[in-house]
Amino acid sequence: MSRRGWVLFALMSVIWGVPYLMIKVAVEGVSVPVLVFARTAVGAAVLLPLALYQARRGGGQFAGLRRHWRPLAAFAAIEIMVPWWLLSDAERHLTSSMTGLLIAASPIVAAVVGRLTGDAERLGPARIAGLAAGLAGVAVLAAPELRSGEPWAIVEVLLVAVCYATAPIIAARKLNDVPALPMTAVCLTGAALVYAPPAVLTWPAALPATEVLVALAGLALVCTALAFLVFFALIREVGPSRALVFTYVNPAVAVAAGVTVLGEPLTAAILVSFVLILGGSVLATSRPRDRRARAGAAPTVVTGTTP
Repeated sequence: MSRRGWVLFALMSVIWGVPYLMIKVAVEGVSVPVLVFARTAVGAAVLLPLALYQARRGGGQFAGLRRHWRPLAAFAAIEIMVPWWLLSDAERHLTSSMTGLLIAASPIVAAVVGRLTGDAERLGPARIAGLAAGLAGVAVLAAPELRSGEPWAIVEVLLVAVCYATAPIIAARKLNDVPALPMTAVCLTGAALVYAPPAVLTWPAALPATEVLVALAGLALVCTALAFLVFFALIREVGPSRALVFTYVNPAVAVAAGVTVLGEPLTAAILVSFVLILGGSVLATSRPRDRRARAGAAPTVVTGTTP
């Protein structure tokens, strides 16, 4: 990998590892609709002009969006609108580090969802072992919270993992010929429009604290707008297969950020679940070398990695 590739890889590992920390801070000062609206509206305000400029230079990039409006709407709902609400609401009760680790189970869920929806790839012993290990890690992490009276928050995060596992299937099967930047810009714009009314109804009566405003700005500008731009650059630099390896680093960043910045506990359960979930994800998404080579040549789509 080139030096530029390593820099982009490191940026993505951090940029999509810290949103859980920022969500935890922001949700203490604003409502969930305001949080999601601010993130999507600012992200759209940055990416939409870039997509329009790119379309003027390349031509025809938005035509594919009009032809695929149904799967595009489904993708926007499952990748952004629903999970960002659930994630923000869950973090009113859960630590950011626990949330980041539970979301790390998305590749495991994706393997199951793909198999149930027509993926012809066989689940060999290694992948089955990965599924079992990952699910065991989720159980180790979630069991104490289920006993302590926060079952719905755990369910919300697991539903987010299902969303992040399902959205890429829609993108890969229905939106392969749609350019990533216009698709992302339109999805963010649509989400902002949907969240505008509830955001207005729950707008804070007073200006939130400085740390809340900083967290909202970070979520919108860094973890949304900048994140997608860096993600696209990373894909161009190293290819789609190696680009997505950073998703295995994000949970470590989420845990480290929660522990060091917010003083969240680093328990034995977190450490054990970290090993089980991350190891299980690697095994559950592994492929034979010949299939991996063919998969690396497949068209690139934005996958469900956004926290």
